[in-house]
Amino acid sequence: MKKIILSVVAVFAFGFANAQDVPAGMGFSKGDKFVEGAFSFRSGDVEDSWAFTPKMGYMLDDKWAVGGFLALAGQDNGNTETGTFSIGGFARYYFLSLGEKKSFQAYGEIGLGYASISSETNNANKNTSSSISANIDLGMNYFFTPHWAATFELANILSYNNVNPEGSAGNSSDLNVNVNLFNNIFATPQFGLLYKW
Repeated sequence: MKKIILSVVAVFAFGFANAQDVPAGMGFSKGDKFVEGAFSFRSGDVEDSWAFTPKMGYMLDDKWAVGGFLALAGQDNGNTETGTFSIGGFARYYFLSLGEKKSFQAYGEIGLGYASISSETNNANKNTSSSISANIDLGMNYFFTPHWAATFELANILSYNNVNPEGSAGNSSDLNVNVNLFNNIFATPQFGLLYKW
């Protein structure tokens, strides 16, 4: 029992000492600007792929942000090579700030985007399609300095995608509602970095 009490006291003391060392100015304020994004790369015997997703935003106040994004991606599985270019805008609401210096920020985001997807099969048949998408996401930022934060996109709650292949009448629309992700929102998070100024 004595060891348990000492362990609890040590954890609280360590947490308190870390809280005292946190610099001021973390979190967001009106007029702040930020860039964030993620990069992924995969190379293997079955498939090679990469993706780059930069975003830029502006804080209207300490809760609301608006901004735009790009998404660039490529994929090659030996038979089909696919390239994607996307552009769009988003509005974000920070609904939860935790920590003495607001270092933890959770948000909900709604976005609307346009994408152009080109695919080439066996270096011969090239197809291009366009897509309009809308989404509602949940995520969080954790500021480890006043200007730098780790970003985590936890869940894509709702997404709508309408694909229009070029030169074809085969349009398709998909609506996905993923409310059940709340069972384990940390199952498939996407990580990135944010810089604020």
